[in-house]
Amino acid sequence: MNPLGHPHWYLSLEDSSHDLRPPRSPGKSHHKGLKLSPKRRHTTALDSSSHGAFLRRQLGDPEKRRTSIGHRSFEGCDHHRALIHRSDSRGLPTDPLCERIDIEDLGENEDLTFVKFFQHFRCYDIIPISAKLVVFDTQLLVKKAFFALVHNGVRAAPLWDSTRQEFVGILTITDFIHILRTYYKSPMVHMDELEEHKLETWRNVLKTKIKPLVSIGPDASLFEAIKTLIHGKVHRLPVINPLTGNVLYILTHKRILKFLYLYFSELPKPSYLRKTLRELKVGTYDNIATIKVSTPVILALNQFIERRVSALPVEDEQGKVVDIYAKFDVINLAAEKTYNNLDVTVKKALEHRVQWFEGVLKCKVDDTLEAVLERIVQAEVHRLVVVDSGDHVVGVISLSDILKFLVLQPAGEDKPTKEEHLFKKGSSTYE
Repeated sequence: MNPLGHPHWYLSLEDSSHDLRPPRSPGKSHHKGLKLSPKRRHTTALDSSSHGAFLRRQLGDPEKRRTSIGHRSFEGCDHHRALIHRSDSRGLPTDPLCERIDIEDLGENEDLTFVKFFQHFRCYDIIPISAKLVVFDTQLLVKKAFFALVHNGVRAAPLWDSTRQEFVGILTITDFIHILRTYYKSPMVHMDELEEHKLETWRNVLKTKIKPLVSIGPDASLFEAIKTLIHGKVHRLPVINPLTGNVLYILTHKRILKFLYLYFSELPKPSYLRKTLRELKVGTYDNIATIKVSTPVILALNQFIERRVSALPVEDEQGKVVDIYAKFDVINLAAEKTYNNLDVTVKKALEHRVQWFEGVLKCKVDDTLEAVLERIVQAEVHRLVVVDSGDHVVGVISLSDILKFLVLQPAGEDKPTKEEHLFKKGSSTYE
């Protein structure tokens, strides 16, 4: 049976009052070692009305979680930013149940600290009790689907195939960019395909470019989730209940790094955190894709696809970075219904940017990795533009660069296996 009912309907689950996650399987024996407890909250640049944008959640017994559902406090957080804050039966905040991570075998290799951290926690632990999940049926019209993304303030949605009775992929802004590039001719030619095509039709057009759905189970470790995200060159990883086949949540690099930062003050600090980007060579510093304020939007869209990047630093005529044009900005073309004229400049297109613009955040090659990590997490952006003293672009450091350096490289997993390498289509210079 189609869970979405009518084929032209989409489902949005927002702030659900039910715990949609499967009960945790019997836990492994508790490890001895470092005791973790996220005792302090971290403010975010995007939430000026609340200093509790990083909200804590209890990692204890699932029954205890369910009994306290009626006493949650979200403090204005949305599903992109909240780590759910738990309260006890009296309605008073409680510290999360502290589990132990076995780091006694680290020996002299302090670089394995974050590896051990992510091997300990499972995808289940990072899933909010309440969140928003938008699901599209593949029979939905393309235009309506992207309007629904805008309306719900989300960047992607799992796709349900009624015929196959399974999830077959994820609709992202990259798909929207592909559609615009494929059918745009000039401002004088209306894109009827965008108005009339169903998602299913568009997926058939892009059949040779669409990857199989990459997903993960709730009991998989966050370490495995990081490997899957980075080696698979995907930015969104659906967590699927193996018992029901339902999507529970969509993991991202940003969510995972925030989860680490929640415990960051309680973890041993590897000495490399005090080294600079120049010393560590973290990030991308060659062949950086940039655009000018006068660049037409259609050329920017070509850069996104051909260079396989998710953001383009915008330079003025003197070559100084003054803005950033990200894939997420492209969705404004749907919001403003201006996608029929892609010959306008990027500067003009950015005038329609919505209020939740991430902003262009910069750093220097002589900033320490710890300072960069703190800046990128607290500002809730996907990357920092590395500039010189004259504000000229010299590189980009992304969330995937950081996770790869902190986790996969120390574990010797920074190179994909032969199978993973064959799975990839092309390569991206930065996230």
